[in-house]
Amino acid sequence: MKIALAQINTTVGDVAGNRDLVLDAMSQAGRRGADLVVFPELSLTGYPPKDLLSLHGFVEANLRALDEVASRTGGMGVVIGFVDRNRGKGGKPFYNAAAFATEGAVRAVAHKTLLPTYDVFDEDRYFAKGAPAPPVGFKGRKIGVSICEDAWNSGGFWPKPLYDVDPIRRQAEAGADLLVNISASPFELGKPRFRFDMLRDHAVRHRVPLVYVNLAGGNDDLVFDGNSLALGPDGRLLAQGRGCAEDLLMVEVGGGALAASAAAAPGPGFRTDGDLDDLFRALVLGVRDYARKCRFKSAVLGLSGGIDSAVVACLAAAAMGAENVTGVSMPSMYSAPESHDDARDLAANLGIKFEVIPIRPAYEAFVAALAHPFAGRGADVTEENLQARIRGTLLMALSNKFGHLVLSTGNKSETAAGYCTLYGDMAGGLAVISDVPKTLVYKLAAHINREREIIPRNTLVRPPSAELRPDQTDQDTLPDYDTLDGIVHACVEEQLDAAEIAARGYDRATVDKVLRMVYANEYKRRQAAPGLKVTSRAFGSGRRMPIAMKMNY
Repeated sequence: MKIALAQINTTVGDVAGNRDLVLDAMSQAGRRGADLVVFPELSLTGYPPKDLLSLHGFVEANLRALDEVASRTGGMGVVIGFVDRNRGKGGKPFYNAAAFATEGAVRAVAHKTLLPTYDVFDEDRYFAKGAPAPPVGFKGRKIGVSICEDAWNSGGFWPKPLYDVDPIRRQAEAGADLLVNISASPFELGKPRFRFDMLRDHAVRHRVPLVYVNLAGGNDDLVFDGNSLALGPDGRLLAQGRGCAEDLLMVEVGGGALAASAAAAPGPGFRTDGDLDDLFRALVLGVRDYARKCRFKSAVLGLSGGIDSAVVACLAAAAMGAENVTGVSMPSMYSAPESHDDARDLAANLGIKFEVIPIRPAYEAFVAALAHPFAGRGADVTEENLQARIRGTLLMALSNKFGHLVLSTGNKSETAAGYCTLYGDMAGGLAVISDVPKTLVYKLAAHINREREIIPRNTLVRPPSAELRPDQTDQDTLPDYDTLDGIVHACVEEQLDAAEIAARGYDRATVDKVLRMVYANEYKRRQAAPGLKVTSRAFGSGRRMPIAMKMNY
């Protein structure tokens, strides 16, 4: 039996468009001799559909699309993710489901057993819990179909399983001789390798070949990295889908094992180009799909001459094409000449458009307008924030006039500490690197420059500065970035308290200061543009903190 792994890029809500993607992949797979085609989780609705599920007619549209897909199967088998109705007397109204269709109709349906309700996942809000489905007979095989999280609870792999049932084990015990897992598993640093190890554990533990098909694409803050897999019963990698790109893989079942086709011959092991390359490709995909699916064709960003805006410009050029990106230098009376020069040189190296709009006239007009109410008060952070807000206003004006997507350039370190200005540098439609710590931004910049100098060397070596007052550096306000990033990681991603973080060797006063900044600035982050999630815990949909609170325990 030849199996096609259809690693497609769906759009949330676009049922008709997603159906067409599925039908096109089925046609391609059929021409390549596929007996069975496997698609990702919730292929017809896109993942995650969220409250679209509550809109009248939406779930019915996905069911009609499923019927159309099934009607086009002929003798081919198709496993595809969709939303099923819960026709029972109680429970949530829907199931996260997988259909097995062949000979023109849906022949079997599996409902997701384990519903993730943590981090960015909120499936228990919408879906009823299913029971592990029995294997499906097809062309002499018994296929055990499961959905994403159902594979994330092996008692042998996890020291402390999150759930009290292992759906994969139950299918193996029920006689499945081929395991199929359809998934929408978001990217985070290190996760592709971890996921491979976990799935390999299932194949080896049960001595059953396993096919895993993941979504590839970006939707809002999530990036799905593909990396679909076919594993032999000995855990040997037989085929791997492309990272952060659509793909159609062919593998063949024979004699209880899987054999890769010549077009998808296996390498020596799981393929990853390293965290920095994975990170770059994930961010590029996230920007490209956010713009495309929100119907933006061009982008604009402020080019300060600093490291953050330089990296975002590189990502934007790779994602949208240099001809569709505009960088804007907005110098003030505090901007160093080399900041403008570095911004200009970066734009030239990338081939993006470059504009210069000095902000001093606008700033002086604001100061004059506020002279009476501010009488008797000296300059402080208010005047600094005015400069940032003027820049944000200019970028939004360019967006309105030309239809650009505004990309904000703040990193995770600044976002954590609140070292950013509401309606200023936080203004924008997408916060591209808001989940990338400053120390990692520098590493990513060096990675971008690995073959030739794109980001000017001066940008990499100058002390970072917001340039909102004379001789300002970030470390006037913040700890050094190695210290800040270590504390933020421990607080946000590991969720440790001050005493636990200080026990790692950090100065307790510094820890307390950073934690105060993190928790005091929740109100800013709540108003920020959505940011692409690339770590285990981002400031976004997966971190739900109160705004009005007092940390006192």
